[in-house]
Amino acid sequence: MVRLMVCCVAVWAASALALAAAPRTNVLFLVSDDLNCFLGAYGDPRARTPNIDRLAARGVRFDRAYCTFPLCGPSRNSFLTGLYPNSSGILRNEQLFRQTVPSHVPLPQAFRQAGYFAGRIGKLYHYGVPRAIGTNGHDDPASWELELNPAGVDRLEEEPFIFTLTPGQFGGTLSWYASPKSDEHHTDGLLAADAEWVLERCARQKGRPFFLAVGFYRPHTPYVAPKEPYFGWYDKENMPLVTGVAEDQADLPAAALGSYKKEQDKLTDELRRQCVQAYYASVSFMDAQVGRVVGALERLGLAESTVIVFTSDHGYHMGEHGLWQKMSLFEESARVPLLIVAPGVARPGAVARAPVSQVDLYPTLAELAGVKAPATLQGQSLVPLLRDTSASGRGWALTQVTRGNGPKRFFGYSLRTSRWRYTEWNGGGAGRELYDHEADPRELRNLAGADGHAGTVAELAARLAEAVRASLPADGKTPELLEGGWSPNLTDP
Repeated sequence: MVRLMVCCVAVWAASALALAAAPRTNVLFLVSDDLNCFLGAYGDPRARTPNIDRLAARGVRFDRAYCTFPLCGPSRNSFLTGLYPNSSGILRNEQLFRQTVPSHVPLPQAFRQAGYFAGRIGKLYHYGVPRAIGTNGHDDPASWELELNPAGVDRLEEEPFIFTLTPGQFGGTLSWYASPKSDEHHTDGLLAADAEWVLERCARQKGRPFFLAVGFYRPHTPYVAPKEPYFGWYDKENMPLVTGVAEDQADLPAAALGSYKKEQDKLTDELRRQCVQAYYASVSFMDAQVGRVVGALERLGLAESTVIVFTSDHGYHMGEHGLWQKMSLFEESARVPLLIVAPGVARPGAVARAPVSQVDLYPTLAELAGVKAPATLQGQSLVPLLRDTSASGRGWALTQVTRGNGPKRFFGYSLRTSRWRYTEWNGGGAGRELYDHEADPRELRNLAGADGHAGTVAELAARLAEAVRASLPADGKTPELLEGGWSPNLTDP
């Protein structure tokens, strides 16, 4: 009996020692700002994005990934808290989730509480760009052990030279500049250098895992990047211009075009080409910085023990439907790039085509790293899709946006399934949209009122109502900042 007990204790001790010695999963969380799918990995023939493309070849590319709200602050708060905006209460850029759900534990804080080194470099929560660059912005101090806020020439020196559609404004309007300064002088270049330094520190402390978040500012307006080589990679005269806008807009409800800005009437074809060129150049510049960070991870021997996520806070229009920038519920604004490299879990180069949401990132990373997550998270874990990209997951993604001011404010909600996008404005009272992505991937024909589609509309309206209800707090209490009588604008199924 004593011998049996000794053996059991020895086995337990050996197992505990092995568990303690086993390396824990690190996380490198890379977020670009205002990036659509103008990437080689997503089939864009013009994009020169070799580093992001290599990430896609190493991990899983989610072909139909969507933000919950196409605006920086609400979107970032959503994927960092694992809550839909209806539950976080964040519907505007200037809000902080600690004002609405103060006791909630966000993604980086959960890792920090689990003993991880949690560090942030650049923009993770919302920042006003460009003038908040170099500050903490609307950050959450409890989330991080280390916060680094470099600022380069794009913030400190070059503002007087930036072309803008609205004099004196840069971040909220179309603006751009081909900088004579090289990568290392720009904010995103400084971010990459800081990330290399932090990863070197992490490599020396092999007994402590890390959650390192790097938030790049590009390609957010102003589209500032070094003139050489990035602007030189894109011939301005060959930049694409969207045509047929009037015909496209003819069957759309007014709310669908509510993100249009009057200043964009100043855009000539020449300015449009300059704008698109500058956007592509900024994307390629950001891609080069991603390459530096991932290269450091590999050089330091950390790649095989690190999950890498690359995504953006939302998509971005470059003239589609006559729109620029964000805040629409069309595919270009709602869809985001999402790459997850999970060594030993996912097959390199695989593509998942099921619709997924950024609200799914928190439960996914928590499961991959064995970190305890709050029971109130509203996303699904994507680990089953990482293991088998043919899995269907929940089968839809929900994106919402706001329209109007004061008592006339209302929501728009859009449900994306594998085949359909169905959108309701103010519960359908301000219009509906239906697009068949098998026949119309550019969403040019609104089928919501077309013959033969009433059954599809009814089915998707019921699914949308169910999805919106699932986005509300479990206790049924609406966060305080959803004030003024705002309702979820549900359609009765």
